[in-house]
Amino acid sequence: MTRSLAGLTVVVTRPARQAARFTQSLRDRGAATVAFPVLEIEPVTLDAAARGVLAPDAHDWVVYTSANAVELSLPQLGRPAHARVAAIGRATARALTAAGIHVHALPASGSDSEALLAHPELAEPRGQRILIVRGVGGRDALRAGLAARGALVATAEVYRRTRPVPSAEAFNALDRAPGAGPVVVAVTSVEVLDSLLAAAPAARYAWLRDAPLLLPGERVAEEARRRGWRGPLVVARTAEDEAMVDALMLWSSDGGRTAPA
Repeated sequence: MTRSLAGLTVVVTRPARQAARFTQSLRDRGAATVAFPVLEIEPVTLDAAARGVLAPDAHDWVVYTSANAVELSLPQLGRPAHARVAAIGRATARALTAAGIHVHALPASGSDSEALLAHPELAEPRGQRILIVRGVGGRDALRAGLAARGALVATAEVYRRTRPVPSAEAFNALDRAPGAGPVVVAVTSVEVLDSLLAAAPAARYAWLRDAPLLLPGERVAEEARRRGWRGPLVVARTAEDEAMVDALMLWSSDGGRTAPA
């Protein structure tokens, strides 16, 4: 495999249990990686009454918004046997397929609420009962969009994101990163970016906000600038591993590592 990211160090901020595939893809292409997880995923326990109301087959559609939603809902809500299933992106679809669940609707491109709302299967959901399986405090665009089209929407919040205190090892690795050559920071959402900025104080990491930032989509890019990120923005199509790696490889091959902040 062409080692087109050789000499580059990528700071990976994803939750540790979700970072392995992305990290390996970067390493396969020659990049060094620094693990600096700024979010953790904790399950939310649903009581018996909630599990009854939120049973997948009490709905016409079940929409899973992440691989976490798949993993952490199945032990509590079970798998849909009759309801149709939608996945917000390819990573979620892979998790469903691995669990033996057929996916009926997947965005042709993109992996966010807007991409799924554009799917023809969800264009006219009036009167249909739709269950959205997600984390606590996620974006409301999908629920609001489906409700505006007349769907009867329920949400099952089966996990929450928390901000861990990075380990001393993680802080030390981040301290050393600039000494090894060009550094790119990778984030997958505005929430991850906010957690990174909170975890890595500017007084200690003055260089960080001038580093290239790999992120998914123009919405996250706009929020990064709004938060004062000064470095170049490397914008991927989606937060999927492949899209993020492809965007970084294209940017690197175009000489992006020498682009000014």
